[in-house]
Amino acid sequence: MRLLAAILALASCRPAPAQAAPPQNDEPITVSTEHPRLLLRPQRLRLLRRERERASARWQQFAALVEGKAPFEERGFALALYYQVAGDEAAGREAVQFALGPSVDLRQQALVYDWCRNLFDETRRTALAAKLERAIAVAPKDETVETARSRALAAIALFDEVEQTPQRELERLVRQWWTGRIIPALKAGRPAISRDDAYPLFEFLHAMRDNTILDLREQAPQFFKEYPIEHLMSYYPAVYEESEAAYYIGASSRGRPDPRSAALSRAGELAMVAYDTNAAPSQVLQGWLMHDKFILRSTFGAPYEFLWANPYLPGLSYYHVPLVYHNPDFGRLFIRSSWEDDASWFGAFNGRMQFFADGRLQTPPPGPLDLTQAVVCFGQSASRFTVKLGEDAESVFIVGLKPRQTYEVEIDDEEMFEAEADPGGIVELEPPRGKPVGIRLKPAGTHP
Repeated sequence: MRLLAAILALASCRPAPAQAAPPQNDEPITVSTEHPRLLLRPQRLRLLRRERERASARWQQFAALVEGKAPFEERGFALALYYQVAGDEAAGREAVQFALGPSVDLRQQALVYDWCRNLFDETRRTALAAKLERAIAVAPKDETVETARSRALAAIALFDEVEQTPQRELERLVRQWWTGRIIPALKAGRPAISRDDAYPLFEFLHAMRDNTILDLREQAPQFFKEYPIEHLMSYYPAVYEESEAAYYIGASSRGRPDPRSAALSRAGELAMVAYDTNAAPSQVLQGWLMHDKFILRSTFGAPYEFLWANPYLPGLSYYHVPLVYHNPDFGRLFIRSSWEDDASWFGAFNGRMQFFADGRLQTPPPGPLDLTQAVVCFGQSASRFTVKLGEDAESVFIVGLKPRQTYEVEIDDEEMFEAEADPGGIVELEPPRGKPVGIRLKPAGTHP
């Protein structure tokens, strides 16, 4: 269980690539890269074009959908990507026509504007530039990660072609939204970035680093060190199959599996790996991602799979990842009984507790829940527990407590001590192994 921790420790000792610090208020954020500048920087574009030359399986899959006139859910994105890789101007012109149509989302408009720029006549380029500028001219009232990502793409695509508005928007996004709102929330343990934000988040990070040399992760290094492994541990164990697709489903409150969210979850992990290929968490994700059964094949997922997957990168086996993941900064806990698809799984996250076993979500048993390498006790229904840790187990987790409340804890044959519940109402204990042990806890300062 400690192997991954050792790998991460070694990885943290390697020299980090030089990145610019977040700009001060008097330092303008500028973009001087050439088009295409969004996600398709020269190194990645060379890789994708080599994949076409090699007729790789991912290219053949993507090309067959385009050439077969498949009804892509994000048609502008797919056709513009095909144009950049294959040089097919007919596909590029179709993407341009799509982007100028009604009700097209800002992200696709920005990508088409950037990737198909030399296919626009002056009238169409001016019309689409005006649409992009209007979209970012007024700050949104309720800004999500997805919204911020799309506005950043539009600002970068327009930069140096439209005066003031793109630069003003990038500075607002970095100083007010990211540094002023997201980073303070992360440092305070508030869930400003969710599991489902992974893909738009890493599109945003890629676009900013590629074009402004700002690595915005540097303001929350611990969060970004944990995020890939938390993403991996928060999958339910069973495989969900639909038509010809196979997915793992991320933990959520949805009533049924959502294939679109599952596809974006995988795309987010592919983008994480591409962002920092040498980091140990990225190599673990790479080991997880390179199973052909889970390649995205749908008209929605295939463009993402082709854009981000790099099968030539080395990967570490995810079997090295500990089966117990506890993030006390945010109050999240995920436990698996094994890495097999028939494993049992428990999650406590964002005020929810879920138990997955026998291929489905179900109500956990009332007593201590033994998941091989950890035991879970439910504090909202009792304050006294008897547990027995096996030789492979290391911890007992008391869940359902009051967040940030201090508790007095008594363990058989040990002195009483105090422990504070994390923001999710979780306390981790390490009682003796191999024998039944009584555990008692009560809020500090209370009397019998």
